[in-house]
Amino acid sequence: MIDNRRGILAMSGSVVVFIFNDALIKLATETMPPLQAIGLRGCFATLWCVLALLARGELRHAPLLRDRWVAMRGLLEATAAISYLIALAYIPFAIATAINMSTPLFLAALAVLFLGEIVGWRRWTAIAVGFVGVLMVIQPHPGEINIWTWMVVFSSFIGAMRDVIARWVPPHVPTLVVSLSSAVTLAVVGCVWATLNGWQPMSLRGVLLVLGSSLLLAAGYQLLMISLRSGAEFSVIGSFRYASVLWALVIGYTLWGDVPNLLAFAGIAVVVGAGLYILHRERVTRRRALGR
Repeated sequence: MIDNRRGILAMSGSVVVFIFNDALIKLATETMPPLQAIGLRGCFATLWCVLALLARGELRHAPLLRDRWVAMRGLLEATAAISYLIALAYIPFAIATAINMSTPLFLAALAVLFLGEIVGWRRWTAIAVGFVGVLMVIQPHPGEINIWTWMVVFSSFIGAMRDVIARWVPPHVPTLVVSLSSAVTLAVVGCVWATLNGWQPMSLRGVLLVLGSSLLLAAGYQLLMISLRSGAEFSVIGSFRYASVLWALVIGYTLWGDVPNLLAFAGIAVVVGAGLYILHRERVTRRRALGR
């Protein structure tokens, strides 16, 4: 009998840790340029990954960073993180989190194109409805483009591409090496870009916020991997990711006084509902394939 409890607890913990990590980065960008905060977090994350590899005696696997799929996934991870975190500095916290929930919608569509998965009309309908929900959150106006909200959509698409590429990462590559690839790419791109724009002096508060963010990020990845490797049903633990929207609403209101309008609230509900339905259909399809 499948026991989902460990997977649910780990996933719930990762959701809380990740959302507070984003909040700390948003606070840090109030004291330093976003790219500088991103590059600095990448440096701290690289340090934590190297220390973890040393502690586990896996640093000898570092040459696997040259694997093309590891490198490509790292580049996509860095691209998604940079575009999301830059946008996060300019739009309400809950809105960014809600739009980022469109990643599973993109992933379901990309799985058909690149992984040969079969998606029935119910899931295609849920995908379409989910993107309508995203538009309800963004609320585009004719002749007016909010580049930051669309940057989050772009980040979600790249995040889905990253998850597709992850399927081709060789199984013998340790998870920490994959994380190190992402951290190094983020550090290099963020720091170089920030330097080209002109490196700004940093306050102790800003550095500590980024340091805290990097620690939460490392803890979040660890909890996420525990959840994914717990043997729990993915369609069950995956649904707990959407709790991040509720946390984002509370944090956004508490720290910045953000309150989405009614249309945005409705859009958030549509995006979450569509994502949960897609997970439900995946569970039904998997069980039918297993003859249950």
